[in-house]
Amino acid sequence: MSATQQVLIIESGRSERHYWRDLWGFRELLFFLAWRDILVRYKQTTIGIVWALGRPLITMLVFTLVFSKLAKLPSEGVPYPILVFAALLPWQFFSSGFSGAGDSLISNAGVISKVYFSRLVIPASAVIVSFVDFLISGLILVGLMAWYGFAPNLRIFTLPLFIFVAFAAAMGAGLWIAALNVKYRDFRIIVPIVVQLGLYISPVGFSSAIVPEQWRLLYSLNPMVGVIDGFRWAILGGNAQLYWPGFLLSLILVMVMLFTGIAYFRKTEKTFTDII
Repeated sequence: MSATQQVLIIESGRSERHYWRDLWGFRELLFFLAWRDILVRYKQTTIGIVWALGRPLITMLVFTLVFSKLAKLPSEGVPYPILVFAALLPWQFFSSGFSGAGDSLISNAGVISKVYFSRLVIPASAVIVSFVDFLISGLILVGLMAWYGFAPNLRIFTLPLFIFVAFAAAMGAGLWIAALNVKYRDFRIIVPIVVQLGLYISPVGFSSAIVPEQWRLLYSLNPMVGVIDGFRWAILGGNAQLYWPGFLLSLILVMVMLFTGIAYFRKTEKTFTDII
């Protein structure tokens, strides 16, 4: 080898101080992966769009029947379908992003084993795809509010904050499961069970205001309680009250889950190629 020749070595986690700079360099790959999955879901088919719109709509109808018509639970002064759908939006964004991110590394095993890039872009792209579904499903909420003649107040401008918290929750939980899923494939079975259980213990089909005051803070240990209550507070305006201690607790838990998820993902990232 001549003295003028150079050797370029590419390896996972090549330098801690360059990690985030390298991640930014892979931003085009992030959007490519997200765009690929969006095209697969929506291009030249109506099933993807129908599923994105129909799934939350059917869930909303079932919850309205069970909790409003049969259980006669209060609706905070708004039509019950709007109360439910304002909660379904963040919940399905979280559950879809969480599940998609958790399974993303296994689904892209062929790409991971062939070339090095920051693996963080793979679960992140899955959450972005879920965000697109979230935006499409939001059209139903707009239609419901128009149908019932319900208009939000200025609180609606705080909605991006709660969307960010929902994104952080999906990303944090997704990173944990994605990394664990590579080593322990049993998590692919556990995740759907956790998501299904979470739907019923979170205040989706009912208002968290029915929880006794002395249990509200404990109930907020479920991070999605604060996220859902925040969405309702922003969308329903003066008809919804936000339990701030519970929201702050949920916010702290979401941030802890996000940062520890990133830390654990980075710690195990260099072993993915060997295991997967």
